[in-house]
Amino acid sequence: MKLAQHVNQGQLVYLSNDQDQISIYQNAHYRWLMFDDVIQSVMLLRAPKQLTLPHQYAVLMPLLFFKPKSIIELGLGGGNLSRFIQALAPDISVKSVELSQQVITCYNNYFKAEDCTLITEHTDAMSWLTQDEQWHNNDIDWMICDVYQHHTESFQRRVALLTALTDKLENNACLTINLPDLDDHEINLCLTILKQLQSSHNIIYFHIPRYLNIVIHLVPSHWQTNNIKKRNKNSFLPHWQYSRWRRLFAHHINA
Repeated sequence: MKLAQHVNQGQLVYLSNDQDQISIYQNAHYRWLMFDDVIQSVMLLRAPKQLTLPHQYAVLMPLLFFKPKSIIELGLGGGNLSRFIQALAPDISVKSVELSQQVITCYNNYFKAEDCTLITEHTDAMSWLTQDEQWHNNDIDWMICDVYQHHTESFQRRVALLTALTDKLENNACLTINLPDLDDHEINLCLTILKQLQSSHNIIYFHIPRYLNIVIHLVPSHWQTNNIKKRNKNSFLPHWQYSRWRRLFAHHINA
């Protein structure tokens, strides 16, 4: 059965009583988190660490090229990315910065895996990025920005977030940004702004078919993204998964 059919058969298990409009549904196979009636995360109950939505594969494509040690995830959602990453390599340090305490509570009660060591911090992404003390003695080699953005949020706020992200990007680190619901003009503006903000990284991106997501990666310039190896010892992915993701990576676009 297709995921859309499962969604139509879900039963409400949680509904927030404030303006965040957070809800959780589930059926015999899936549990999913919604913001403003838009699905944000889907968890397969029999295999919680499995990825379930197409854009998640695009977000995690850097795993083809390196073995991250410390990851900052801006935007928690239902924790799909962190569950997958820590199942792949439990020693990776993952910290999630989330604005909504309701989302953190929902994650802890409905989506957290028993063996997950994800650290959560209740604050907004901009505040976290602009607090210099966050970066002392931190060796962050991957920032993943998947912040839920309300449809009324101004484009200027998105630009401010892009600026703050690139300000903290080290030369050997990777930055991944999931930008939902942008038109072609806004996408081109974002790519142009990212190019202007930094010169040490190459920019690649993915259009997600039948979804509104654009996933952008700023990758260190020494990564061989246009000549990806058939095998790579610098990847945590098992060989069968590496081969499959390598084929998916061929659909990237150079900015």
